[in-house]
Amino acid sequence: MASILIADDHAVVRTGLRHILEAYDSSIVVGEAASGSDALRRLREGTWQLLVLDINMPDRGGIDILRHIRSSNPTLPVLVVSGFAEKQYAVMALRAGASGYLEKDQSADELVRAVRVVLSGRRYVSARLAELLVDDLHSPSELPPHSQLSEREFQIFCKLASGRRTSDIARELFISVKTVSTYRSRVLEKMGFHANADLTRYALRNDLIQ
Repeated sequence: MASILIADDHAVVRTGLRHILEAYDSSIVVGEAASGSDALRRLREGTWQLLVLDINMPDRGGIDILRHIRSSNPTLPVLVVSGFAEKQYAVMALRAGASGYLEKDQSADELVRAVRVVLSGRRYVSARLAELLVDDLHSPSELPPHSQLSEREFQIFCKLASGRRTSDIARELFISVKTVSTYRSRVLEKMGFHANADLTRYALRNDLIQ
């Protein structure tokens, strides 16, 4: 019997995922969380074998949640199920510690397969993502510019693109304002931009923020 926590801010999505998993195996115990904070609370209070996580949560981003989980519960497998295309977020999620990445437009059978793979201790990578990663070995330009950012750089990039102030980011991440400014300079340099407005335009164009 597996215990699976589904973290997604849309009730209809949580219900759909729950029905798919319970139809696959009626012995599966499914819990639900409607926000990032709720998910972290449920993880602290119970024992779960798998977290199914949406990357776009209202209170804190999925990458932030992944980073927190990797430090507090490093053995917990996390399957990211997202509306964002693999080319946009999958590499970042895997770098942040996800055990797999699945787009929400995939079939129920593919979701079940992904869950089985991750619960077995392996990483789930779809055929499309595998092809993208292989292509990148020969042509790095196939991946978008933000994929070259480190996990922390990408985290700060998303916050800057969303209009967050440097001081707010420093307080949220428990780092100094100077450190945030240093990361900001690295992000701008790596992506060939000059100002935060460039980051925002890029993020909106590539559906990295809403």
